[in-house]
Parts: sequence; structure tokens; C-alpha cells
Amino acid sequence: MNGSLPVVLERQLLLQLGDRLKALRKSKGLSMADVAREAQLSRTTLTAIEAGDPGPSMGNYARVMSVLGIVGDLALLAGDGLQAAAAGTAGARSRRRRPTVQVTVSTDEGRHQAQDLQSLALHEAAVRMAREDPALLIQARATLQRWMDAGATRSTSLWHEWEAILASRSWHKVLSRSQRAAELRQASPLTAVLPASVRADVLAQVHALKGGVQVGACPVSVSEP
Repeated sequence: MNGSLPVVLERQLLLQLGDRLKALRKSKGLSMADVAREAQLSRTTLTAIEAGDPGPSMGNYARVMSVLGIVGDLALLAGDGLQAAAAGTAGARSRRRRPTVQVTVSTDEGRHQAQDLQSLALHEAAVRMAREDPALLIQARATLQRWMDAGATRSTSLWHEWEAILASRSWHKVLSRSQRAAELRQASPLTAVLPASVRADVLAQVHALKGGVQVGACPVSVSEP
């Protein structure tokens, strides 16, 4: 896969990282309070990290990884290990193909199945667009009002909550991995503002993840000067 990672793939990688950090913490018999204290983070920030939330900085993710004792990769990235070959050396002149490192990422049958990831990705796309163009919120409110005018349903309580969310732009309430957030996304008027092309792109990315996606640098031959 060339270029930058697709948005949905980036999101899934972060979700998987959060899950694995949480599993590692539990395997070590550490409580959230233990890790939060050692990493000098709030319990709220640690909860977000273990949920794979993009909100916390990478520095905060690194703190948690350090506390859990998985600092090898961090040391490689932060140190001098990743350097291009110096100009004029045999390494720089080599025509040999560069090694390709690949990671297989796929949705599983657990907490973030394809449907859950798809819903989350669609809402994150809609929120990004709404932040750039507040007029889209008017469209979402109009959709919500039409639904409510049609009469009470099992989703009425969720729609009332959506009224407050759209008014206050409290996006965190629908972008988390909580059960309530998942319920809100199922009764959401927000994704109605998405252009068909954006929706199709998200669905295509999620579909690709179902079979697994390999991420790696494409081998490139370097010519001699």
C-alpha cells in the first residue's frame, strides 16, 4: 500500500493498539490506577488510550508503553537506529531491493467488528466535515426533526440526546467505544450529511479490512549517481 494510510486503517490500528495495551496491563496484574500513576496520566486519559482514542497524544501512548515495559520499538524510533545510508557508501549505491516490512490488519469477531468500525468511521468522517462546514449541522438537525415529527419510536430517547449533541457539538459522546455511543450511532442523523462518494470510500476501506490489509513499504531500487 503506497502513500499515507487510509483513514479507516489508521483508526483500526489505533483501536488494536489500545486493546493490546489493555490486555498487556491486565496480563501483568496492573490496575488502571497503577499504570496511570506510573505514567503520570489521568485515569480519563488512560481510559481513552486503552480505547484506542485518537485524542491522547502519541507522547501519552508512549508513556503507557514505557510503564508496561515495551520500550524496544520506542527506543529504535527515538534513537539513531533508523538512518539512511550515507551518500557515497556501498549502501547508498546498492541496487538491491529494500526489505519490506508488512503488518496484517483485519477486523475480528470481537469488540470492533466490521460493522462497529464502519459506523465509527462514518461518524468520524461526518464530524470532520461538520467542523469544516457548520451548515451541515443544519441538515442533520432537519433530518432529526423529521424523524421526531413522525412520532415516538424506540429511538426517541436517543434522538432527544442527539438534539443536545448537535447543539453543543459534544462529539466525544458519539465517537467513543462505549455502549451508549454505539447506541447513539445506530440512531444517528449525522451520517445523512455525508456525500455518497465519502460514504462509498469508507465502506470500501472497511470491506478491504475484512480480508486483511498488508501495510509495508514498497521495495524501491536505488540507482547509482
